[in-house]
Amino acid sequence: MARHILVKPIISEKAERLSEKLNQYSFVVDKTANKIEIKKAVEAMYNVSVKAVNTLTMPGKYKTRSTRSGMQKGRQSSYKKAIITLGSGEEIDFFSEI
Repeated sequence: MARHILVKPIISEKAERLSEKLNQYSFVVDKTANKIEIKKAVEAMYNVSVKAVNTLTMPGKYKTRSTRSGMQKGRQSSYKKAIITLGSGEEIDFFSEI
């Protein structure tokens, strides 16, 4: 069940700064998941205690690119993002499975 709620972790420079300084981790989650389900999924999957969950829906964006055949227009779909705050002294290592 946790794999259906947590789609993927967000690995970016901003997310790394949040994890180092504030002990917060970012995930792309299912659009229909609520904060309680997200908290239970993170605790079950990574064996950590979650202190807080903040969610936000990122809007879709329109993208255009020019190709040899002309302008290609498309739309990037919207997604839901969750920022998880862990208890003190705990961390999630995304790269341990590699």
